[in-house]
Order: sequence, then structure tokens, then C-alpha cells
Amino acid sequence: MQPLIRAINNHLASEFQASHAYLAMSIWLREKDLAGFSQYMLQKSNEERGHASRMITYLVDCDAEVELPTIQAPQRQWDSVQHLFDQVAEMEREVTASINRLYAMADDAGDRSASSMLDWFVEEQIQEEAEARFVRKRLRLAGDNAAALLLLDQQFLEGTALAFVKGQAGAGGAA
Repeated sequence: MQPLIRAINNHLASEFQASHAYLAMSIWLREKDLAGFSQYMLQKSNEERGHASRMITYLVDCDAEVELPTIQAPQRQWDSVQHLFDQVAEMEREVTASINRLYAMADDAGDRSASSMLDWFVEEQIQEEAEARFVRKRLRLAGDNAAALLLLDQQFLEGTALAFVKGQAGAGGAA
């Protein structure tokens, strides 16, 4: 198996592990009656599986072997919503680093099809990290104020919490 194909297969573990972790986070948030945050993390879990599916499609379309990874049981408890989103931000930085390594490998190999496939992931990770930073900043502003936390949770439930960040990313601006 060529090194780039092996690396893409290895990256699948990052996507599936993130999906699994985000599902665990969604459950924990739901157990804490934070339905908006829970819904958001469930959506993120589904997105991560979609990312893996996108890479699998690329591998199959290139007639390359797909190796589905073993996924570890995710963490199930967090000290706070802030700590949970700190972990989200760290996971997104790790996925970005992995995508960047894949992109460098594709460039070094002169593999334009892989670079083209990875272009979408580069843009996606910009958005993912911007969202994580925004949520972490909002949670820091809320601090220990339960009313502020519930307001932010309600904004996630209504789908308005990230409207500014998503608008900026779509317009090519910095978030």
C-alpha cells in the first residue's frame, strides 16, 4: 500500500474517533439537560462520520484498499461544559494537523486528485476550529453564571449560537 493511501486510512481513525467522542459528549450534555449543546454535539458527531465517508469514497473511487479502524471507547464524564469544549478544540486542532500532513504528502507525491479531495477538508477545518474557539470564548464569558450557560444552550437549540461565525466563514472573513 502506498504511503499516502496508508496515511488516509490512518486518518479515518481520527474522524471516527471524533465522531464517537462527540456522540459521548452529546449524551453527557443531554444528561445535564443542556439540549442545545447536546444537539450541536450530535450534529458534530454525524459530520465527522460524513468526513470519514467522504475519504472512504475517495479511496474506493481510486481503487485503493479501505481499512476501517478500531475505535476506542470515548471519555464519558467532564468537569464542566467548558472542559468539554476545551477537548473539542484540541481534537479539532489534531484533525487539522493530520489533514495538513496528508496534504503535504499529496503535494510531495504530486497526487493532484488527493490534493483536490483534501482542499475541502482544509476549508472544513478552518470552520471547525473557528466554531470551537467561538464556543470556548462564549463559555469563558459565561463563567459560573448558570443563566448565561442556559442562554447559550438555548441559542444552540434555536440554531442561532454560531450564526456570526458561520456567516464570517462563508464570506471568507476571519472569525
